[in-house]
Amino acid sequence: MQIQVRINEEGALRNQRYAFTDRFTLVSELLQNARRAGAMHIEIHYDATAQVLRVEDDGRGLDDFQKLLSFHESGWDAATSAEERPFGVGFSKCLYAATRCIVASKHQRVDIDTAAALDKASIEVEPIAEAVAGTRIELHGVDLPDLGNRIESLCLGFPVEVLFNGKPLLRRFAAAHLATMASPMGTVHLTGTRDGKFSYNTMVFLQGFCVMKPNYCPFDEVNVVHLDSRQFMARLPDRDKLIDEDVQKKRIDTELKACWRQTLDVAKTQLSPERFVAIYYAAMRAWGHVDLLNDLDVLPAELFDEIVDYPIQDDDRSYVRQVAVAPTRQAVESGAVTLVSLDWLDDDNAARWMLARAKGYLVFDWIGLSSEHWAWRHVRFLDQETVQVEAVSEQVRVQLEGRWVWPTVILGEAVRLRAGSKVVEVTDKGVCHHGVLYIPAGETSGEAVRQASSYIDENDQFLASDLDADRDALADLIRRLRSVDPVQTLDSLLQDLRLGRYPLLHGKAFQVTVGVGAAPGHSVALVAEAGSANTGVGYAGS
Repeated sequence: MQIQVRINEEGALRNQRYAFTDRFTLVSELLQNARRAGAMHIEIHYDATAQVLRVEDDGRGLDDFQKLLSFHESGWDAATSAEERPFGVGFSKCLYAATRCIVASKHQRVDIDTAAALDKASIEVEPIAEAVAGTRIELHGVDLPDLGNRIESLCLGFPVEVLFNGKPLLRRFAAAHLATMASPMGTVHLTGTRDGKFSYNTMVFLQGFCVMKPNYCPFDEVNVVHLDSRQFMARLPDRDKLIDEDVQKKRIDTELKACWRQTLDVAKTQLSPERFVAIYYAAMRAWGHVDLLNDLDVLPAELFDEIVDYPIQDDDRSYVRQVAVAPTRQAVESGAVTLVSLDWLDDDNAARWMLARAKGYLVFDWIGLSSEHWAWRHVRFLDQETVQVEAVSEQVRVQLEGRWVWPTVILGEAVRLRAGSKVVEVTDKGVCHHGVLYIPAGETSGEAVRQASSYIDENDQFLASDLDADRDALADLIRRLRSVDPVQTLDSLLQDLRLGRYPLLHGKAFQVTVGVGAAPGHSVALVAEAGSANTGVGYAGS
């Protein structure tokens, strides 16, 4: 027994109706046919009320009308077939979308009842007296209610002039309307080649129609690629997606990177180093060409941050600011400016950030340069260094019982930070190091808790009330521990206890002695009740 592939013609004709996913494919197929026929001018008219679509072009016209009804036979000449690899299904969309198709070209005309045609009835081709230059197609019973809004986007990259209901379409991404450059994959327009304002967003066109685009981007911030149709194919039948799109996208990105390299090589020869770096550094970094900086003395300011505020665990990094002017090569190589690498601040490296702040170091984004760049030899990777933290003239250490954090708090005159041979003393701000808050004499705000935690929970929610509570608790603790008035200190502590809530204590007088009992203990003696001359009748100590 032998088997072979067979085609059910009736089934194929019936199911072809559902092959096209977009009703507007009808228009793009007619435009495509006109372009392949060499048209330089196409006019589209659509009467939504009468549901009549008319497409006229000035192309070579049609000699063999049988080609209209021959499915999967493109009918194009050898050169066009080799160049564009047509599928031969384009006109079939007309048979499914319309009730009647009238086609005229040169001195011939055919009036097709689409239902009869799909039943494989014979259709007569008639001679006509008038000469129709190119091809004129008139479709009846076509429902394209939103065509007026869609036609502009449909023809964004179309290479042939198109008029819709008498109005020329803009076709802003047609290759002839853009500054382009040649590429092995086709024609490329890069946004940002003059001002460096690059974009990753790319619109890709094949044979004039978009086959790849970003979800959203402003039209003035997009790269445009017109692919070589000999190398790329779109998916049958809508031609709105590339075959092997994931593979082709990688190739397109690689070619765009090469186009940027070519652009940057030219700009480097035409501009001063300062201008070249200022305009194009962002594009160099984005497209992987930072090695172009290796032989320049100029550095991008974007790589340097100065520490301008108290470092805290904050995603906004509001405590750093990009420098206005990058340091010179001489300043870096002489040591006048120290470049340091620091990860984002957390409990483990807050002390390193405080050291860099005190010493005036610049935080350097070394990843933004090639590993062979000269500046790498002068970067101090502070995160890899051991830092020692100690309180100067330590006064007391206690536990802060916060709402979100419970660090040990050590008060002293200053906080000494040491990394290698570099030593600084911090007197104005607290320093968090491995769960301990070192508080110098000049710190009273309680802000140091923001070095201990980001106050972001496991659901990525910012715990503002917990932060406020812990900051206030630390500030209050510092105030009490540094207080020089014993009555004021005790009163502050008792206020937190809200002793008035306990009726048993109302009207009682007590004698409190601190330092008696187990250190740092205290003793309490009941002295008298209000209005009584009795002496103490009870005692408690700890």
